[in-house]
Amino acid sequence: MRAFRPSALSLRSRLVLLSLTLVLLGLAVSDTVVLGSVRHQLVSRADQQLERFAGPFAQRLDTEGTPPPARQQNRPGGVRNWLPSQYVVAFAATDGTISEQFRQPIAANDPRPLWPTLDAAELQARMNKPFDVASDHGGGSWRVLVVPVDRAVRQGAGGQQRAGQPQAGKPLAGIVVAASLDDVSTTTDRLSRAFLLIGAVVAALLGVAGWFAVRAGLRPLRRIEATAAEIAAGRPLSHRMPEASPRTEAGRLTTALNGMLAQIESAFAARAESEEQMRRFVADASHELRTPLAGIRGFAELYRMGALAEDADVKRTMTRIENEAVRLGAIVEDLLTLVRMDEQRPVRVAPMDLRTLAVDALHDTTALDPGRTVTLTGPGGPGTPPGPAPVLGDEARLRQVVANLVGNAVAHTPPGTPVRIGVGTLDGHGVLEVADSGPGLAPEQAARVFERFYRVDASRSRHAGGGSGLGLSIVAALVTAHHGHVELDTLPGRGATFRVRLPSARQG
Repeated sequence: MRAFRPSALSLRSRLVLLSLTLVLLGLAVSDTVVLGSVRHQLVSRADQQLERFAGPFAQRLDTEGTPPPARQQNRPGGVRNWLPSQYVVAFAATDGTISEQFRQPIAANDPRPLWPTLDAAELQARMNKPFDVASDHGGGSWRVLVVPVDRAVRQGAGGQQRAGQPQAGKPLAGIVVAASLDDVSTTTDRLSRAFLLIGAVVAALLGVAGWFAVRAGLRPLRRIEATAAEIAAGRPLSHRMPEASPRTEAGRLTTALNGMLAQIESAFAARAESEEQMRRFVADASHELRTPLAGIRGFAELYRMGALAEDADVKRTMTRIENEAVRLGAIVEDLLTLVRMDEQRPVRVAPMDLRTLAVDALHDTTALDPGRTVTLTGPGGPGTPPGPAPVLGDEARLRQVVANLVGNAVAHTPPGTPVRIGVGTLDGHGVLEVADSGPGLAPEQAARVFERFYRVDASRSRHAGGGSGLGLSIVAALVTAHHGHVELDTLPGRGATFRVRLPSARQG
């Protein structure tokens, strides 16, 4: 049989059992205190009655002598005139022996006290100090008081005893008076039974009331349990725990669980989005890599099959293979750059000025495309002079950022479209802008322009001006690695402005 463990019970059962245990413990302590107090008061009253009886009785013995022996108790003028029925009187000799008790019982078989065996020292120690003794039968007890006698007891009626000599011929030391404690025991027993009955009724009522009270108090927890079970069974994570007062434990638990569910929902959404982006990335990367590989393979098969009879054909084919290999290498390099940025590898930064990159980009673009007007301005637009933009950055990576932005502007605008390069410091940031006056982008296109392999031309054309769709993704990754951000301001027909913001070196 398995041992009972309180932890195996439900919280409701444990709370009710704990409450009942505390109530019963409190009742037991209070009942014990009350019974002890009542008994003490009753015994104190009995002691007072013994003292009130013993004093006059000793004086009567002093004046009238000892009462007649037990065989004369029923005679007129016998002990009936001396003793009430609840008292028993005896005499104690100087050596501690107690003899010749006198009493007036209601019935012949009434219990009597069992006098203790005392010596002279014990007798003197108990003088005027009430104590208890047992009954000779019936299981009751008696309260006993020993009163010292200073003067000799005169001779009683009939000459049975002389002054100063008890029945056994020993000197008299004290008068022993005893009263039964049956009334005290009866009263305390009745109180004890009443307390037990009251305790049982109170415990039963409190148990029932506590059961329903705890059940009502735990109702919010049951609702939380049911909601959690529903979510575990497949209900969407967007479902939330029922609201409760934040001042209660259940309310604070609800708030914590709802916050946890929100975090889990966000994490699952981010994971799903990341997985979708990864699938799209792999598909796009495979598509982009397949094209140059297919070209290289096709030209190689033409050469292997002998379809290139002329040297000029062979030379042209080798040039095409070389171009596709270069294109393939560029795509692989871009992918490696993005992988490094995803791994959050630190960039090697050093003090530099974005104005240097802007001037170099201006000269490079003018040399490569003389028919296009390229101007250098401040970040506020035309009419503002370029200014210094000191930052902490990796010059090679930031040159790649500027080259990609300028190349994007040249590739996606008609020939001869002006390009503006702005540089300076704005709001504590080094700013570099690349703006064009081309066709611009629609809002849905602008929202996805920094996605990997995204191109505005849906046909994925690779003619002059087309690309793999990784340039702006690399720009965003490199700028983020420098703790900056890139913005796009564009509208259809109004051109596009790409703005890079990096923390100024003066702020560090």
